[in-house]
Amino acid sequence: MEQPIVVGIDVGTTKICTLVGREENPGQIRIIGVGIEPSAGIRKGVVVDLAAASQAVARSIEKAEHTSGLEITSALVSLAGSQVSSVNSRGVVGVTGRVIDQDDVARAVEAARAVAIPHNREIIHVIQRGFNVDGQEGIRMPVGMHGYRLEVETHIITASAASVENLRQCVGASGVEISQFVLNPLASAEVVLSETERQMGVVVCDIGGGTTDMAIYIDGDVWHTSILAVGGNHITSDIAHGLRLPMSQAEEIKIQHGHAVQSEIDSQEYFKVKPFGEEQSIQVSRQELAMIIEARVEEIISMVLQEIKRSGYDGLLPAGVVLTGGSSALPSIRTLASQVLGVPVRIAQPEQLIGMTDKLFSPAFSTSVGLLKWAILMSEFAPQGGRRHAGTSVQGPATINWESIKNLLRRMLP
Repeated sequence: MEQPIVVGIDVGTTKICTLVGREENPGQIRIIGVGIEPSAGIRKGVVVDLAAASQAVARSIEKAEHTSGLEITSALVSLAGSQVSSVNSRGVVGVTGRVIDQDDVARAVEAARAVAIPHNREIIHVIQRGFNVDGQEGIRMPVGMHGYRLEVETHIITASAASVENLRQCVGASGVEISQFVLNPLASAEVVLSETERQMGVVVCDIGGGTTDMAIYIDGDVWHTSILAVGGNHITSDIAHGLRLPMSQAEEIKIQHGHAVQSEIDSQEYFKVKPFGEEQSIQVSRQELAMIIEARVEEIISMVLQEIKRSGYDGLLPAGVVLTGGSSALPSIRTLASQVLGVPVRIAQPEQLIGMTDKLFSPAFSTSVGLLKWAILMSEFAPQGGRRHAGTSVQGPATINWESIKNLLRRMLP
């Protein structure tokens, strides 16, 4: 059976990226449509100008439709911003027929969802962390087991209902229905983390333009999520102020000459810039630029360390930290992060891509590709005749694959 076509729209602070793809071989995605557009009307992951943001999203979707030759009718959309928060919750139910079935699991999750969420918040994800049957802990998937009392431990991610509705309007203005919102670090994790890292204990840290998005995985499940309102734009802003340059020029200099560790730069290295108020270009030491960048990057990484300690899981992360997102492409950021965090650090980007992949092999597109992975996972369980993605009907499998369902339920339950 031909694999369904899926769509992901990554609405970021610096870029909007719409990808259309399908799973070719297990784990490999063929990209058949790409629409990358500079972001507008979005600051720190939140819509601040509805009209500008809607136009940017529309242009990105149009480009993806043009390159794929398909009409996009529904998509998964990324979500970030400081309006996102999370809480852990437990749900307990009695087992009806002494043998636990899928309905009992669903009831337990529903009981966990019934936490006191303020009326101005919307639940984005309910992630199962583990089950407890008659006091026996550490059960991965209890379906088929005997018991009288089923307990589930969940991680519930919520977002400001107003912010979510604004984003829904931005995408809806292009005639695209949002099948689900996916938190940025969870989408990135689908692409950059190995199963071993998830089991051992790892932090995925996506340093984007406006936000730094974190998720802590232990025993294969999400234990903690957080969105920090700092990112690459703060580095650019520091360069613009320090060297008295326009933001656009500061961004170019950051990409061309930027370095995260000042001591690694030769004192004889210079480049030319034309600051405000100067008639001629002047020479600037690359060491001076690295000093500005290092100070801000160190602050961002220190905030990540603070959040890891605040979560209480800092001693449970032998696999260390996986950095991704556009700002993780800064030379030597891994060295600095490893010094500050005191754990192993690696930089990750999307792999296993074929098709229209010219720009996608970069940490900046981990969330975008992760949305496609998430959509492929979801499409395997769409009801018969299910949702429409890119004008293609997504069909569910004829037989139930319990192993895959366990995998899906462990990752998320919308």
